[in-house]
Amino acid sequence: MTRSGYINAAFRSSRANEAYFFIYNKYVLLNYAPGTGNDKLILGPTPVRDGFKSLNQTIFGSYGIYCSFDTDNNQAFIFYENFCALIDYAPHSDQDKILSGPKKIVDMFLFFKQTVFENGVDAAFRSTRGKEVYLFKGDQYARIDYGNNSLLQNIKNITDGFTCFRGTIFESGTDAAFASHITNEAYFFKDDYYARVVVTPGSTNDHLIDGVRKTLDYWRSLWGIIP
Repeated sequence: MTRSGYINAAFRSSRANEAYFFIYNKYVLLNYAPGTGNDKLILGPTPVRDGFKSLNQTIFGSYGIYCSFDTDNNQAFIFYENFCALIDYAPHSDQDKILSGPKKIVDMFLFFKQTVFENGVDAAFRSTRGKEVYLFKGDQYARIDYGNNSLLQNIKNITDGFTCFRGTIFESGTDAAFASHITNEAYFFKDDYYARVVVTPGSTNDHLIDGVRKTLDYWRSLWGIIP
């Protein structure tokens, strides 16, 4: 499987202002210094199979992580094609472990059966409301509760829920996303662009901060790392 774009997946760490970025079968850990442009590389680039020993003999260790979102404590869901797993990523240690999976997406999230998400998820980020998560596939998105394993609303077009993306590169989809440690902010990535967005859960009152910008104009710690 090939995937366009620089950043394939990302998720916020339980450590303040840290996030994991996945680029094909490698990853980096950044202090992303939200809202400042002073991001710093903490670790990497490192092959996923080396940095996450529990994934060594799995599809993720071989091919990488193409979507992810953080949950509680040190846990995150990771995706590759139509497979997913729940892991304890054990930040700054080698004690990571698989908590569930790998299994097919529809076996983990039954409500995605016969939907566009059955065969893969492009991007996702954790909401600030309960155990709510936004997931994206093509030009559509879903809002779920991973705690009670339920779909919170019908699957919709991105531009219906994220009106700030109308007329931008993101209206047709996103490659990666992650929730900021700043409340109600999230980062989105597509091709060589990114956007920082204020997201109000359950409403369409979202707005772009500083518009859509070139990733490498802001994320200087990624110079020489992304292709």
